[in-house]
Amino acid sequence: MRFLLLLFIVMPIAEISLLLQVGDLIGGWNTVGLIIVTAFVGAYLVRQEGISTLQTAQAKLAQNQVPGTEMLEGMLLVIAGVLLVTPGFITDILGFTFALPWSRKWIATRAAKHLTVHTVNATQQTSYQHSRQPGAGHDGDTFEGEYTDNTQNDPNNRLN
Repeated sequence: MRFLLLLFIVMPIAEISLLLQVGDLIGGWNTVGLIIVTAFVGAYLVRQEGISTLQTAQAKLAQNQVPGTEMLEGMLLVIAGVLLVTPGFITDILGFTFALPWSRKWIATRAAKHLTVHTVNATQQTSYQHSRQPGAGHDGDTFEGEYTDNTQNDPNNRLN
């Protein structure tokens, strides 16, 4: 909690001071233009990398593999998008670090080493019985039936 409080106090002060220094060096309008350009370039990069990461995740899912690294990369791309649209050079540097493919993959694989995922594979056996009393429906017909889920005995079932 203290870290977040410190981050929300120190980060804007650092961004403002850096913006003022860059503004003194290259001019105020040039600084504003540079911030706008980095936002557009960053949004384009995040979009392209997001599509690529989504396609990779879908390919892994098609092969019945868990796209864990791709999910982490997607999370980093969301953070990168927020950072790149936020005005400032420090946030832009962090955003581009999370958006560029080689650094994002490195960060995601390092983070994946520290995460533990537990999966549960449960089979479901369902038994369903239904009967309707005469007169309960509009036409008075009685429907009786029994239903049993035999998917776990089916060798063609993809869930097994």
